[in-house]
Amino acid sequence: MENLEQLIDTLHLEDLANELHPSFFDENDGYDMLIVRLPVIKDKLEVNSTGFVLTSNSSYMYDKNKKTFKDIGDRFGGPHKITDSILDGFLKSFTGYQDKVVDMEELLYDDNVTDDFMKNWLDLKRDILRIERVLLRASLIMSEVIEAYNKEESFPINSYIDLHEHMERTKRSAELQLSKLDYIYNFYTARTNEKMNKMVYLLTLISAVFLPLNLVVGFFGMNTSGLPFADGKSGTVSAVLLMVSLLTVTSGVLYFSKGKTDKG
Repeated sequence: MENLEQLIDTLHLEDLANELHPSFFDENDGYDMLIVRLPVIKDKLEVNSTGFVLTSNSSYMYDKNKKTFKDIGDRFGGPHKITDSILDGFLKSFTGYQDKVVDMEELLYDDNVTDDFMKNWLDLKRDILRIERVLLRASLIMSEVIEAYNKEESFPINSYIDLHEHMERTKRSAELQLSKLDYIYNFYTARTNEKMNKMVYLLTLISAVFLPLNLVVGFFGMNTSGLPFADGKSGTVSAVLLMVSLLTVTSGVLYFSKGKTDKG
């Protein structure tokens, strides 16, 4: 194992120890380095990088906690087994995100949107975007691995093609959920705008009805002499009748205008 650590370039050791290093593949004299970064869902979404070193006969996984290499068997079988296990675990957990998107759709269709709807939407969008980016990079690197080793007889090409297909399938599923989230956002925005337009329309109607009344009240409220109905005993009644007449006329005009608009 000491010989292995002496064989590997110092910069590659730093890459292997980096928790945030993206998926990467590099062929070198004496060894090849493979880093596979995949999403992992526990209590929350995490993204973990797993580093492998492949020699002519064996493969090793880098333990970031102990900062040592662990022999994981034959050259190609070890990395495939560990990567496939991580990916399978994620595939089972990813259904939780799919269920959350479906729940958001149902809330929107039932018009039962809660106050934290947009916060939940943003959280889902952020996580699934991150998943999609990570899987895209991992899939590209797995294609490089297959292309580099496909001519070697000992390389289990079908197993690695299957692993690559799982990555692609999960990435497509993430892209589908992103499309659904975009549709949900557009539908939510349309519903919100519709409610806002109705509210503005109602306020416009109220303003149109009461504007003539405000004009009459303001007119008779002026501190000037010679105002109509000021000297008669029934001045107040006359003013009230005038306002009721204006209210009736305005309401009638708005009603018939709305009827013509609806027919048109």
